[in-house]
Amino acid sequence: MGESLKVRASEMDRITPVILCGGSGTRLWPRSRSTRPKPFIPLLGSTSLFEQTLARSGDAALFAPPILVTGPALLPLAQAQVPAKAGTQAIVEPAAKNTAAAIALAACRLPENAVMLVCPSDHHIADEAAFRDAALRAAALAGQGWLVAFGIAATRPETGYGYIRRGEAIPGGFRIARFVEKPDLAHAQAMLDEGGHSWNGGIFAFRAGTFMEELTNLRPEMAAAVRDAVANGREDGTHFHPDPEAFGRIASESVDYAVMEGTSRAAMVEADMGWSDIGNWQSLRDARASEGEGTDARGNVVRGRADLLDCNGVMVDSDGPRVSVVGLRDVIVVVDNGEVLVTSIAGAASVGKLQGPSSQ
Repeated sequence: MGESLKVRASEMDRITPVILCGGSGTRLWPRSRSTRPKPFIPLLGSTSLFEQTLARSGDAALFAPPILVTGPALLPLAQAQVPAKAGTQAIVEPAAKNTAAAIALAACRLPENAVMLVCPSDHHIADEAAFRDAALRAAALAGQGWLVAFGIAATRPETGYGYIRRGEAIPGGFRIARFVEKPDLAHAQAMLDEGGHSWNGGIFAFRAGTFMEELTNLRPEMAAAVRDAVANGREDGTHFHPDPEAFGRIASESVDYAVMEGTSRAAMVEADMGWSDIGNWQSLRDARASEGEGTDARGNVVRGRADLLDCNGVMVDSDGPRVSVVGLRDVIVVVDNGEVLVTSIAGAASVGKLQGPSSQ
């Protein structure tokens, strides 16, 4: 994937994307499965969400080659979709330990002054120019010692996302007043009405050294274990394998809990960039509709063969068999490799709870 795992000093004035490749995407079953999970399938357009994530940070004038943080099971899928000669590096986690540890591994492999742009590999961003603008603003704040979150413009009272409450203005952004857990509908509507709240999209920027300083202050045992795992790890071409024994001592915790909610250096930049985490079939339907992919005047969205009669807000996604739907509203039908899912929009968020063996 590249010539060297080491980050060159000449790349330190560019932003280093750190792409987190994990999870199984079970809420998008049956299209997303453990053998080909959500980041690596073409859900919007002809390329995968992972390929789109790489492409957004592909401007070599602004971005250094990316670092992937993934597990051994997903590494071959990621490698297969990395553009030739991209210079991409990979850190292969011995076990899944959530986002704080994954980010810390990358931070320990970078020079202290390197600005990291942490991005999930499975999100959709419609406005790439707005993304780059937000990344540059976030990198400028990160260079001043802030730990920066992207505050995504909230367009509806969404109960599936966490929120960020905007604090006092600082040059280039805002302090973060507080993080808000996923709310109920009434609380989400109240925050939307009040203003000053953004969705927490899980995209962050900070200097590697600043992040490790704050992790050491707030989670000293985790920071020490990550440093040991990196110090005793091994390189394999462009792959780095942390020491499994040291990494096994790490508690699983998100970066929000471990660092961002406890630091006094938390800042945010506002980003209105057509973002979606594509967290379930409803959000995918809405993203496809906003992109005009397979839509009609009644809000139906079709990929594959389908015949819809007197339907509104129906999505059909079929890999072969024709699907016929009559007289329904807000229903999703998915056919993939012999498996069929039928769900209401209201039930879409619960698809990941299905217990059948083919859902894994």
